[in-house]
Amino acid sequence: MGQPVREVSREEITPSCQRPELAGVTLAGVPRKILYVDLDNTLVDFPSGIEGLDPAIVEKYKGRLDEAPGIFALMRPLPGAIDAFRELAQLFDTYILSTAPWRNPSGWQHKIEWIHEHLGAGEDSVAYKRLILTHHKELNRGDFLVDDRPNNGADRFEGEWIHFGSKRFPNWPTVVDYLRRSR
Repeated sequence: MGQPVREVSREEITPSCQRPELAGVTLAGVPRKILYVDLDNTLVDFPSGIEGLDPAIVEKYKGRLDEAPGIFALMRPLPGAIDAFRELAQLFDTYILSTAPWRNPSGWQHKIEWIHEHLGAGEDSVAYKRLILTHHKELNRGDFLVDDRPNNGADRFEGEWIHFGSKRFPNWPTVVDYLRRSR
């Protein structure tokens, strides 16, 4: 997906959340732009969770499937999403910015478990302590937000909203290409 990043020592890749003096700074000391990436229908294939549900549960939660207990544990990554996130985490100060359903407590737990499974749980993970769950995305400060919907404040985000799945940004290759040129 791009030029390989040079190898660095373990000390150099300590997450900025553990070394606050490095938050938003590249190894060369140049400030990195802040990038937020949504989960549902951006990194995560929401329909794949529906496919894994019992038909009786699908019927019971029709019109509000995000409230179905356990649905988030069943979801697969969208094509190219994991590689894209890993690359972008090398180029930007990157966070996952998602909304968890208020009436589905298991969704909150399963979102972090999904990140652990697909991006890693250890301190060396590109997503280590980089999950923000909110119903008010516009309150987060940053340069870019990749999100599939304008909901929960995405359309009022102070930086640039990259509308994932739109005609301009239909998939991860188009998003990564644009962000490479925008940094």
